Amino acid sequence: MTGTQRRAQLLEVSRLLFAEKGFDGTSVEEIAVRAEVSKPVVYEHFGGKEGIYAVVVDREIQALTGALTGALEGGGHPKVLVERTALALLTYIETSESGFRILVRDSPVAQATGTFSSLIGDVASQVEHLLADQFKKQGQDPKAAPIYAQMLVGMVALTGQWWLDARRPGKSEVAAHLVNLAWNGLSGLERRPQLTKAD
Repeated sequence: MTGTQRRAQLLEVSRLLFAEKGFDGTSVEEIAVRAEVSKPVVYEHFGGKEGIYAVVVDREIQALTGALTGALEGGGHPKVLVERTALALLTYIETSESGFRILVRDSPVAQATGTFSSLIGDVASQVEHLLADQFKKQGQDPKAAPIYAQMLVGMVALTGQWWLDARRPGKSEVAAHLVNLAWNGLSGLERRPQLTKAD
């Protein structure tokens, strides 16, 4: 196995262990045993558990940020942007369950390399600008946009954490309900919400 292949193997083994047991519950010895290497091999590639964890978290942050940013940059009606962003998060959870489990856990190392809450804060900043534009168009005070951005992104993120284990209903239905509440508010909920059909 080449050095690059070994590094990739160690990252995947570590990713699964961190998702299963958390940072504190995972040891370098366990990583080495699962990867069928000696502990010095892990230290040689990553300098220890903190180093490998930082790389795993950074990769997951990049993957999720890319998915969410892509959903927001696509343009379109604000309701469609909310739908796409909710679906992007739920799709990430569906396709990268281990990665999402790692991101939503708190550990001292994660605080240095990025946390789920800091990622969500970054997304809220992007949403804030979109909301401010919409508020201006509707004659609302754009100064309130940061508050609404935090609420909207927080609602989607916490629902994603719940859905990680619940997995029912399906992601499209969950996204439709999220958008129903975000778009219509409690007083205007639709009985059977559905996502907007793509043109």
